[in-house]
Amino acid sequence: MTDLEIRSEPDPAPENLDDATRAVNELRAATEEYNARLDERLATETRSLGDRLSRIETRLNRLPAQPINPNEPSPERRAFASYLRYGNQAPQDEIRALISSSDPGAGYLAPHEFSSEFIRNLVLVSPIRAIASVRSTGSQSVTYPTRTGITNATWEGETQTVNGSQPSFGEATIPTRSIDTFVDISKQLLEDSAGVVDREVNIALSEDFAQKEGLAFVKGAGPLQPEGILSNPNVAAVKTGNASGLPTGANALSDFITTFFYGLAAPYRMKGSWLMNSTTLAAIRTIKDSTGRYIWQPSLAEGQPETILGRPVYEIFDMDDPGAGTFPIVFGDIARAYRIVDRASMNILVDPYGQASRKMTRIYANRRVGGAVIYPPAIKKVVCAA
Repeated sequence: MTDLEIRSEPDPAPENLDDATRAVNELRAATEEYNARLDERLATETRSLGDRLSRIETRLNRLPAQPINPNEPSPERRAFASYLRYGNQAPQDEIRALISSSDPGAGYLAPHEFSSEFIRNLVLVSPIRAIASVRSTGSQSVTYPTRTGITNATWEGETQTVNGSQPSFGEATIPTRSIDTFVDISKQLLEDSAGVVDREVNIALSEDFAQKEGLAFVKGAGPLQPEGILSNPNVAAVKTGNASGLPTGANALSDFITTFFYGLAAPYRMKGSWLMNSTTLAAIRTIKDSTGRYIWQPSLAEGQPETILGRPVYEIFDMDDPGAGTFPIVFGDIARAYRIVDRASMNILVDPYGQASRKMTRIYANRRVGGAVIYPPAIKKVVCAA
C-alpha cells in the first residue's frame, strides 16, 4: 500500500443500525399513544366538570336572590351569643365554632367583634384610656427602650479634637395584669334578648372593668395592678404651699395654676391635658386671671372637653380631693407619658347552674391589661403640701 492510499474504518453493520431505528420508532409510537390517551381522558374529565358546573349554576339561578346584610353577625359571634344563653348546653356545632382559651376550665375567647366593642365601651367610661397611648399585645409583658441621657455636644475649634459621646438607654417593662369579674344576668333577659344578648353582656362587663381600670390607671400600685400615674415616684410634684389643700386667697390659686401650667416644658404643655375630679374642678372654675377673665372655659362644641388656660380638662372620678398630702391635679402630655397595654383576647365562662335558684346566669370574664408611666418628664402633678 502506498503512502497516497487512504485507509478508513468499515461502516457499522447494517443490522445494528436497523435495531436502533426500530427501537426509536417503537418509543415514538408508545409516546404518541400515551399522549392520545391522556388527551382523551382530560377531555372527558373537562366535559364532566363543565356539566357539573352547569348544573350547579342552574340550581343557583333557581334560588331567590338574598340581599347581603353587612350587619349580619359572623358565625363565630352567633355561636358566642348561643353560648351566653345556654352555656355548654348550647348546640355542639356552635360550641365547636368557638375558640378555647389556653386553660380548658377558663371558658372561651370572646370573638374579635365582641372584644373590639368592649374596648370602645371602656373608652367611654374610662377617660384615661381615651387620652393615653394604648397598644395591643399577645405577650405577658412588653418592654420599651427608654433614653436616659443625651449626647454631650460641644462647640469645637477647627483644630481641636472632637469629644465623642453616646446617649444612654434603659428599659421600661409593662407587665399585663389579670383582672377578673362576673355579672349575674336573668335567664329571662338572656332568652328575650335575641340577637343582642352579647351586647347586654358587653355593657355589663365593660362598666365593671372600666371602673377598676380607671382607678388602677390613676392610683394602681403593687404587683397585681397596673402602675398608676400618681404612683410613679419619678413624676415631678409641685407643692401648693398649703399643707391642707389648694392655695387660698384672692389670687393665690389663679397664680399657682398659671405658674404650674407654664412650669412644664413647652412641647408637653402644648399637647397637655388637665386631670382632676369634680371637687377640684369646681374650685378652679371660680378663679380668674389678672384681667378678670375665668381661666376655665366651657366646651365650644358637643363632645369636646372644657378647657383651662386653653388646654382640655378631663374629669377623672378617681383623682384625689384637695387635702393634706394628696395629689389633686395632673397636667401634661398624657399620651407621651402613660402607656396602656391590652392583651388581645378576653376569656368568658358561662355558669347557668350556680345561680339557677335565683333564675340567674353568672358570666365570668377575665382579661389582661397593663399600664405604666414610661416618660415622666412629660407630666407634672400637684401635691398639697407646704
